Amino acid sequence: MNELFSVKDKVVVITGGTGVLGQCIGEYLATQGAKVVLMGRRREEGERIVERIRRDGGEAIFLVTDVMNAEVVQANCDEILSRYGRVDALLNAAGGNMPGATISPDGTFFDVAVADFEKVLNLNLTGTVIPSQIFLKPMVEAGKGSIVNFSSMAAFRPMTRVMGYAAAKAGISNFTAFLANEVATKFTPGIRVNAIAPGFFLTNQNRALLTNEDGSLTARGEDVIRQTPFKRFGRPEELCGTIQYLISDAASFVTGTVAVVDGGFNAFAM
Repeated sequence: MNELFSVKDKVVVITGGTGVLGQCIGEYLATQGAKVVLMGRRREEGERIVERIRRDGGEAIFLVTDVMNAEVVQANCDEILSRYGRVDALLNAAGGNMPGATISPDGTFFDVAVADFEKVLNLNLTGTVIPSQIFLKPMVEAGKGSIVNFSSMAAFRPMTRVMGYAAAKAGISNFTAFLANEVATKFTPGIRVNAIAPGFFLTNQNRALLTNEDGSLTARGEDVIRQTPFKRFGRPEELCGTIQYLISDAASFVTGTVAVVDGGFNAFAM
């Protein structure tokens, strides 16, 4: 049996584990035999997801967290180590946006609320740095591990409207390359740091931006589909294969990269 892509028995921590993408990935990895730790703010939703995973024969737990609070994340890490003794992979899927950090179609740069801009930067970028710093420590002690950050199409292009979110995601791509080099040269090449850049997937955060209440496309949604060669939005489960690859031994010589899963959006020219 080929074990190259196996994630069986790997302890995989997922921040943003109650989000549309995080929970889908967690549920999938559990079917592949991973021990999944979902972390998020919403306890009731997290426990519901865990119950479903266990009902289907998988192994999972949920921990309430705040990715911008190092003390809380450290307590999460301590609890995971007490239970499993190690952390094999960290998926930094926590993130989000705020209206004040975006620009409406009839607004301008002067309408951006700097306080909201800072909050979006902190949630997405600092909320990736803090868990990485904390969960990297047991990986360094073990001499192996994998971190996968969540970037975005907004990191590649200066997209209109989502100024704060785009700045944060561009920072995540840069941080990914930095940390990959830092870890490999100062600790061990047994620890890899990569990122995934999803194209346009309908989530709770962008659904109203891309679709109307009746399910039809907004003007922005039409622009996205026009520039996506596949002519559709992505399905959350279409991220799972790339994630599995990046945290498996199949990617043992892959670090510092941003894997694009976008239906061709980033390749579209005109």
